[in-house]
Amino acid sequence: MATDTSTGRSDAVGECSDDAALGGRLVLRQPRRGHRFGHDAILLAAAVAAQAGERAVELGAGVGAAGLALARRVEGLDVTLVEIDPALTALAAGNAERNGLAARVRAVSLDVTAPAGAFTAAGLAPASADHVLMNPPFNAAQNPSPDPVRRAAHVASDRTLAQWLDAAARLLRPGGAVTLIWRADGLAEVLAALAAQFGAVVVLPIHGKAGGPAIRVLVRAVKDRTGPLMLLSGLALADGAGKPAIAAESVLRDCAALPLI
Repeated sequence: MATDTSTGRSDAVGECSDDAALGGRLVLRQPRRGHRFGHDAILLAAAVAAQAGERAVELGAGVGAAGLALARRVEGLDVTLVEIDPALTALAAGNAERNGLAARVRAVSLDVTAPAGAFTAAGLAPASADHVLMNPPFNAAQNPSPDPVRRAAHVASDRTLAQWLDAAARLLRPGGAVTLIWRADGLAEVLAALAAQFGAVVVLPIHGKAGGPAIRVLVRAVKDRTGPLMLLSGLALADGAGKPAIAAESVLRDCAALPLI
């Protein structure tokens, strides 16, 4: 989870803090109010099986936590952060700079649902990516947050997931992979949305505590590929006593990969 280390201010987003991730391997500036990165972003980055020389695109990047964590783990990987909010896009670009990753990571302000021409104009042509990663909004519009940035990050419509996966399918080359994190109780929605354009689906349940129900699922699927669904043994963030689990800590703090195989 993010750890507050200092304070700052941006006229566009209000008061900001500098927060450590990956055991201090990243320091990310983010707004104090609204959506703030946490475990989901780091788990998502760890699950992307990228290699040096490839290109990854993060949709809905916010301040860039997942994409930058991925770039920190995989040297030589090119990453583009796509974020609709210009103020958050600016923070993401600044985070790439302050972490020494600006040579390989860029941020663009773009709506995920924008037409293909808008993506191409931003340097994201169809079939140009090897990996797409995303943490789409996944809550129904019941009791939405009064904060507009937090609401946009969390509240989904009935079409949100399909629209984001359409964008991913357009960006990916044949055989490229999409990786996403979603509510565990919404796994059926994810599988249904993937069926038209993706296959060879792998699912890793994430448990808040060993022996407890899954709270998230990490899902990887391959464009234009067929294959059986693979359900992996779950990852618990805490052990039965509520202490951080060793396997999870290696991902969240030590920058370890989380292979979906």
